[in-house]
Amino acid sequence: MENEIKGRARGGVARYEKLSPARRKEISAKAVAAKIEIAELPMATHIGEIKIGELTLSCAVLSDGTRLISQGGIAAAFGPVTGGWQMRKRNSEEHSGDLPPFLVASSLQPFIPEELRTLVSSPKRYRDPRGGPARIGIDATLMPKVCEVWLKARDAGALTKIQKPVAFRAEVLVRGLAAVGIIALVDEATGYQRDRARDALAQILEAFVAKEIQPYVRTFDPDYYEYMFKLRGLKFPPDSESSRPQYRPQYFGKLTNDIVYRRLAPGVLEALKDEAKKTDKKGKLFQHLTAGFGRQELLKHLGGIVMLMKGSKDWQDFMSKLNAVAPRYGSTLPLDLEDKDA
Repeated sequence: MENEIKGRARGGVARYEKLSPARRKEISAKAVAAKIEIAELPMATHIGEIKIGELTLSCAVLSDGTRLISQGGIAAAFGPVTGGWQMRKRNSEEHSGDLPPFLVASSLQPFIPEELRTLVSSPKRYRDPRGGPARIGIDATLMPKVCEVWLKARDAGALTKIQKPVAFRAEVLVRGLAAVGIIALVDEATGYQRDRARDALAQILEAFVAKEIQPYVRTFDPDYYEYMFKLRGLKFPPDSESSRPQYRPQYFGKLTNDIVYRRLAPGVLEALKDEAKKTDKKGKLFQHLTAGFGRQELLKHLGGIVMLMKGSKDWQDFMSKLNAVAPRYGSTLPLDLEDKDA
């Protein structure tokens, strides 16, 4: 039997054998109680997933018709909403109690209605018909109300700089859900719901939300800037006492224009700058690329750049390799007699 047990399981057996009979009995009793508790939970009659870009929200319908959305999925959709120290102390704060992570921030507390506070503090536990551990979800109808809390806090100027992007995602999500809702009502009234594709509404929501959030999705991998610092002979990370966390030398922008946008496609740098001038907030150049082809080409180019950076001993070595594999559009390959890239 010992020969059949491998890996971590062997360690588990060894630890179990060291336990006293009383401790083993206690562990067994807890396991039995947990199984009984799970067996008494309601079983979902229908389960599925809502895909929005790279996010996946698990959802389920209980026998009484309650629609649930995974609590963890909602937290992932909103992203970081508060500091770790706030999460650690939330259970000791009277106003937070058992609120889920996406509503625990102190700045949100004045804007959470008592009814919503009560409902989200008591999430539903249910069983997945496919098996596995108990799942936790909140009533799907509460999603717009959760988003509304973030929007009210933003309108009141109560959010921190880190939290403002979360309010933006909440706005996009609630607008997307509203758009899908009216489409679903029309489909039901006309009978089209019987003929549409099974995932048609999910695809509409994904297209709407992905388009709205696209400008705010991280595009430049942290490795890109780390190797920029190192190849330029600069300390990384910068001293926190003298520099802000996201500090980068101003001339990095000009370097990026050269090694990225001038080599991405003919005229793309000039076109992106022209698009940026048309908007109130110029933002970053990559935010004006098309969400499909343009963004994918940029990501492929950046991946190649980072690989070259990792294999280069200094900036001059990197530029030499980059000019060989991805020359600037409109330029000829450099000869040895020409000036080298700075």
